[in-house]
Amino acid sequence: MSQNAENRFYSVLQQGADPKGLGELRRLHNFIDGRWVPSTTSLYRDAYNPSTGEIIAQVPASSIEELDSAVAAAKKAYRKWADTPVYKRVQVLFKMKQLIDEHLDELVRLLCIEEGKTWNESMGDVLKAREVIEFACGMPQLMKGESLMNVSSGYDTILYREPMGVFLGLVPWNFPTMIPHGWMIPLCVAAGNTFVLKAASSAPQSALRMTELWQEAGLPDGVLNVVTCNASDVSHLINHPDIVGVSFVGSSTIGRQVYAEAAKAGKRVQALGEAKNHALVIADCQMNRSAAGIINAFCGCAGERCMALPVIVVEERIADTFVQLLASKAQELTLGPAWEKTSKLGPLVTARHRKSVIDWIEKGLSEGASLVLDGRDISVPGYEKGFFVGPTILDHVTPDMEVGTREIFGPVLCVKRVKSFEEGLEVMNANPFANGSVIYTSSGRYAREFAKQTHGGMVGINVGIPVPVCSFGFTGHKQSFFGDLHVMGTDGVRFYTESKNVTSTWFNEETTAHVDTWDGMLPGLQNKHA
Repeated sequence: MSQNAENRFYSVLQQGADPKGLGELRRLHNFIDGRWVPSTTSLYRDAYNPSTGEIIAQVPASSIEELDSAVAAAKKAYRKWADTPVYKRVQVLFKMKQLIDEHLDELVRLLCIEEGKTWNESMGDVLKAREVIEFACGMPQLMKGESLMNVSSGYDTILYREPMGVFLGLVPWNFPTMIPHGWMIPLCVAAGNTFVLKAASSAPQSALRMTELWQEAGLPDGVLNVVTCNASDVSHLINHPDIVGVSFVGSSTIGRQVYAEAAKAGKRVQALGEAKNHALVIADCQMNRSAAGIINAFCGCAGERCMALPVIVVEERIADTFVQLLASKAQELTLGPAWEKTSKLGPLVTARHRKSVIDWIEKGLSEGASLVLDGRDISVPGYEKGFFVGPTILDHVTPDMEVGTREIFGPVLCVKRVKSFEEGLEVMNANPFANGSVIYTSSGRYAREFAKQTHGGMVGINVGIPVPVCSFGFTGHKQSFFGDLHVMGTDGVRFYTESKNVTSTWFNEETTAHVDTWDGMLPGLQNKHA
């Protein structure tokens, strides 16, 4: 469905609009069956510009009836979209990639304004979505099945990969472009399914603008639908009889609940949870390069990512020197509004989350950690109402401290000291989360042993953020993931498709050897009935 400029929901985002806001304060709409639909609810949640602390939008808590209408639209669109040849489906993705390129600065700027990522971080968010769209353009190859002629005398078997129906996406606020429009939607719709996205209420506008681009790219009405709602109503969507699968990203506590509830209802489900990634810093590491990588890993995206590096486990013989080097480099970071390209550390997403991060810092101090660098009282001139927290380093964190075990989701680094590689690995593997793990070393032996023995699902050897390219899966382990099939890569294709085996035989009246029984299909038994 094509909409003119007056009806385009984001026409306000033309070049030259005030970077401190999105123009007029607006009440956001749902996107259902190819149309922007105002919600009938009286309940709205405020969305903020984290750099200024100002309200920039109001997000509806949609009614159950509105959620049902989104699912109904997706169900109605499914059969026709599934029957569309895959080579035609991916033409929409090729066009979507082109539109992202054409609107790249606009999309980056919108992300800066609503989520608080710096310019380069927001650029990375958008480009990672584009990367998976490019990968999903290969769906004609990715969906190809397998075949074997003459599996038994006169019988051939072909395995097809088919779409399944309507999928539900439940996404967080920290990557509002990459997660829904990269990890979920491209593979889902390219495989022939339809999708209902429950956008994050704290940062929904990037997801909505990308939805508009999908529409412009030629995605038929109903194939993609976007709603916002209260957390208490998500269960209704999970249990909806027309939803066949659920993809979730968020906390492990909620992820475990989503996994249990969706599985109980017979849904296919992947639930990505939180993390407390550790890096083991060996005395033989390249000190300056390792310190720079760690600063980027724990301060990038203000620490608001599940592949952040919030804990380092350092050999004691270099710990004092290395911690001081980290503190020195962290203090060189420029805090500022997210859209300023000179800013190296932006704000946290909301005032509430800022308070949570500060509370964690104070909890760490109460548990006995040593404060090396304090970011609690940071103020950015001209942006005093922004939700900023500066780089913070807590040293002498011990295994019994919660601050070194639980996810903080802010620019806070915990330092644990150990005597050896073996002790460090033991400390790391004791953590209940296992998204990623890293080692900084010049030793090939240590690197190899670490890769073999670490519990982390994504491993970095002198790489602080070991997120794979999209042809590989995002493979969190332990309580960082609940499910069997991960996002991206071939796992992602399998998640959004169902396999079907078709066995056939052909015969005429003169054929006497064929027997239409299972015995006749077993190698070595064909002649039993001849």
